[in-house]
This record gives sequence, structure tokens and C-alpha cells, in this order.
Amino acid sequence: MKFVDEVTIRVEAGDGGDGCVSFRREKYIPFGGPDGGDGGDGGSIYLQADAELNTLADYRFTRRFCAERGQNGRGANCTGRSGADLTIVVPVGTMAYDADTGELIGDLVEPGQRLLAARGGFHGLGNTRYKSSTNRAPRQSKPGTPGEARDLRLELKVIADVGLLGMPNAGKSTLIRAVSAARPKVADYPFTTLHPNLGVVRVGPLKSFVMADIPGLIEGAADGAGLGVQFLRHLSRTRLLLHLVDVSPYSDSGDPVRDVEVILGELAKYSAELATRERWLVLNKLDLLPPEERPARVAEITTALGWTGPVFGIAALSGEGTEALMGAVMERLEERRRAEAVAATTAHLGADDVQQEDS
Repeated sequence: MKFVDEVTIRVEAGDGGDGCVSFRREKYIPFGGPDGGDGGDGGSIYLQADAELNTLADYRFTRRFCAERGQNGRGANCTGRSGADLTIVVPVGTMAYDADTGELIGDLVEPGQRLLAARGGFHGLGNTRYKSSTNRAPRQSKPGTPGEARDLRLELKVIADVGLLGMPNAGKSTLIRAVSAARPKVADYPFTTLHPNLGVVRVGPLKSFVMADIPGLIEGAADGAGLGVQFLRHLSRTRLLLHLVDVSPYSDSGDPVRDVEVILGELAKYSAELATRERWLVLNKLDLLPPEERPARVAEITTALGWTGPVFGIAALSGEGTEALMGAVMERLEERRRAEAVAATTAHLGADDVQQEDS
């Protein structure tokens, strides 16, 4: 199935059913009175996150969704049936925007999470509602209100703990194949990855994390060169970035330092926040260098970059160094999760203290 991460759809909730004007007509009951029933409510439209989906491709061609209209009321005080709600399933990580105003309506980040996209119309009132001691034969009723209708822009941001970043042919797809069950396309030419790939990396029996591989960037990507930066949004939810660099003598550019600087420049153009995200340097394809030259090559690159963060040397194709890298990543993610849990607990306790003081 083709990967699609942004679509625009039209959602139209059901109108409310109209109220009915009716009078009771029965033998031996000369003054029957009004008996018009209310209409039914219109059906609403919901978005629901589904963990089994990973693309918005289902909505490339089917773009209009309408919920059922409420039935009109009838005589004998019969209320019209309410219209059925309509649920649209989307991948986890989908953000819904109002296409006309750009307003963010909701962010679906948990499986099963539901979001009201368009509310159904309210039911109309039958003439029974208007009966009173001074108005015993009311002939007025109220129509149902229209359901909401809007254009939605759905934008998918895949949810992963770790994101892979780098130039084309840096070995991102090879790495994710080596450490997970994901099987992205791998070839000896650039741009073999045309859409994000997710892989679950299992470090132990009860330890795992999700890794995202996105298409490679080139210089000028922020201005539309290559595949552009249209897929960088998928790194916005990650906790950690692994910056892969081809350090072999046969790399496309032949200059790993410049490759890193180019990627950093494109990141800064796209998002200042993403450019400051925690990032580790991963020097790939070391197996193409003689063993005695590897330490000097690593030191040369890190010195030229002025790099002070974590550095790992690996050979993704053979798996050399990948186990140590994944173990360090798992340890760092667990450390981040513990810190986030402590911060959340502290914030919750602080809120409770404020409430107690107010009371």
C-alpha cells in the first residue's frame, strides 16, 4: 500500500430530524389534542486512532464522509430515530487540522483514542412541546439544526522513540534491517527509501523501542531539492536522533564532516527545536577501512566537527557495533522515561498542594 502522510477530507455530520405537527384523532375522544413527536439527533463524525494502520492511503480517493441524518418526528408522539454516528479510523500519530482556519482540532497519540470531528445536528421539536393551558392546539414545530460540516487536513507524524537521520546511502535502512524485523528496500543508489519505515528493536526479553527510518536529505532539501523535508515531521515526536554518517572512502561526497554540517543546516531551516534535539553521531561503514586506520579516522571526524556528544562506530551491514549502540540507546531511553515520570509526579503533587491551599 502506498504511504500517504497528509490528506484533506470533507466531513459532514447528519442534520437533526424535524419536529412533527400532528393531532390525535380517535373515536370517542373529541378533544384529542396535539401528538406530534420530536425528530432524532443527527449522527456525529469521530476520528479514532488504530494501531494497525500506518498510512492515510485509504483517504487518497475517498474524501467525503457523511453521517446519517436524524429521522423526522411522527404522530402519536413518535420520536424520530437518531442518525448513526460515523467513525473514521486513522493511524496513531494523526493530527487533525481545520483546513480553512489552520486550527489544530486534536492529536491522536493513543490507540483507541477518539476525537469529535463534526457534531450532529440537534433534533427538532414536535407540536406537543408547545401545548399549554392557553395554547391547546399548537400548530408550530421546530426543525432540526444542521450538522457541522468542515474540511479536515489530516497529517500523520509517526510515533517512534528513535529517529535515523543522514544523507542518502548513509546506511539508515541497512541499520534498521540489522537491528529489527523491518525490511525496507536497500540498494546501492540514493533515495531507495521513499517513505518512513518503523522497526521494533528488542534489546532484552522485556526491553524494546521503536526506531524510524526516514528518506535521506541532501543540501537544499529545505528549498525542495531531492525529497525535500516533507518527511522531517516524522522525527518531531522522537526522543533521540541517531545521525548516521558514511565514513568509507567510497562515500558519495567523500567528506563526512561536510555531510554532517549539511544535515545540521537543513534541520535548522526546518525547525529550530528539532535542530537542538538530543543527537548521537554514528559513524557507519567502518568495515570498509583497515582496522588500524579506524581510530584515527573517528578522531579526525569528531575533532573537525568539535563533537562533544556520544559517538559510535558501526558496520551496519555486518552488524559490528550495532549491539552496543542499541544497548546504549535503550539505557538512555529508560533514563529519559524515568526522568519524565518523576517530573510528571512532581507536577501532579504540586497541583494537589495548590488545590489544598485554595480550599
